[in-house]
Amino acid sequence: MTHTVEKIGGTSMSRLDELRDTLFLRNGKADYGRVFVVSAFGGITNLLLEHKKSGDAGVYAAFANADDDHGWHEALTRTAQAMIEAHTAVLDHSADIAQATTFVQDRIEGARNCLIDLQRLCSYGHFQLTAHLMQVRELLSGLGEAHSAYVAALMLQRAGVNARCVDLSGWRDEGDVTLETRIANAMDGIDLASEMPIVTGYAQCSEGLMRGYDRGYSEVTFSQLAAQTGAREAIIHKEFHLSSADPNVVGQDAVRKLGHTNYDVADQMANLGMEAIHPSAAKTLRRAGVPLRVANAFEPDDPGTVIDEAPADKPAVEMVTGLDIIAFEVFEQDMVGVKGYDAAILDALTRHNVRIVAKVSNANTITHYVDGSLKSMRRVEADLAAKYPQAEIVARKLALVSVIGRDLNGLNVLSRGLVALAEAGLDPTGAAHGPRNVDTQFIVERDVRDQAIQALHGTFFEAESSDPISLAA
Repeated sequence: MTHTVEKIGGTSMSRLDELRDTLFLRNGKADYGRVFVVSAFGGITNLLLEHKKSGDAGVYAAFANADDDHGWHEALTRTAQAMIEAHTAVLDHSADIAQATTFVQDRIEGARNCLIDLQRLCSYGHFQLTAHLMQVRELLSGLGEAHSAYVAALMLQRAGVNARCVDLSGWRDEGDVTLETRIANAMDGIDLASEMPIVTGYAQCSEGLMRGYDRGYSEVTFSQLAAQTGAREAIIHKEFHLSSADPNVVGQDAVRKLGHTNYDVADQMANLGMEAIHPSAAKTLRRAGVPLRVANAFEPDDPGTVIDEAPADKPAVEMVTGLDIIAFEVFEQDMVGVKGYDAAILDALTRHNVRIVAKVSNANTITHYVDGSLKSMRRVEADLAAKYPQAEIVARKLALVSVIGRDLNGLNVLSRGLVALAEAGLDPTGAAHGPRNVDTQFIVERDVRDQAIQALHGTFFEAESSDPISLAA
């Protein structure tokens, strides 16, 4: 196969009109042999579910916690208005805007009636709302991607492209099929040489993408589509290039575009919250032998960064990045030589949905560096205090800064990094280097995270980059 499967994120989708002439068209003509998987317009999924960062309630959260009907009804109406505003901003023709608005109204009111019926059903004691909340979450998620795919197809058709909206959301579909079957049925009969499929990032399937991947589902759909159709390459279009550090932290002139790396590095990036791709999606591409390219959507002539299985030509640091964490420390004098403490801590962290970033332990102390809220950590602490009343449990706000590369062998990253931090007047509370030689981690106070990144980046990269890149949007 010679086609590519390409994903466009929500922020880029909100600038869809800018991408029409640079990404979808080449020299004014349709560039076929490409399948596009699209996310919802920027901010729409936050309104449909809950805000990803602040946690503010969207339609789903309002419905799941409803004391009355007004909250989620109003949230759904606000979401419909935001969807209409999103496509009005990118569509030029009044007929297309009217058609897209009708589409939104049909889907929103269909979802509203579904939720009303579910509430009515669950007013009987034999049916519990909690048993259906995951299906509600999936239903609402699909509204955003179906809308953006429909709007993109309308816009491209108006520009003379033979675009087809491929809706995997299962809207009014009686079947409950696997993801593989859902994709196969939808792609059947599409001639990629003369058609441009615009595919929803959400796919309704028996596996339940939200259950397994929550809001990482669009990249799972994207990777499965690329692997299943034998794509030559999978491409993710972002608003920035993958670079050696955040340009806003170390400076635009200091950073370097990665250009080429491997899935090991991508996994380390994901662990620190700056996903090039969801780890499960990366695994699918990796197994299928499909290389991934991460490109800047607004610089179509730049090749971006290729991620594959190729080893590094020579040992080198490729990236310095950091993440705010909580150090969750459990000290128990009786822990020495006794099994079970680690399992109990892991069980409590898992039960309260706290993500573990790294871990260190000694004879009587186990410390997990986690990505979670203090509210969640208080719940974990309460569980463990009840189980181990003699234990001393401390949760402390810190930051983890990591130096990453495909091959760090022989670079003395740990010792050089400690020297760089000391010269910058920083005193790390911990450091570690694993035997796989792909990352070295430094634990620092949270308020000096950016200073630590600057110091480490300055040590492992030259002050001026010969390959300047665009700032993150």
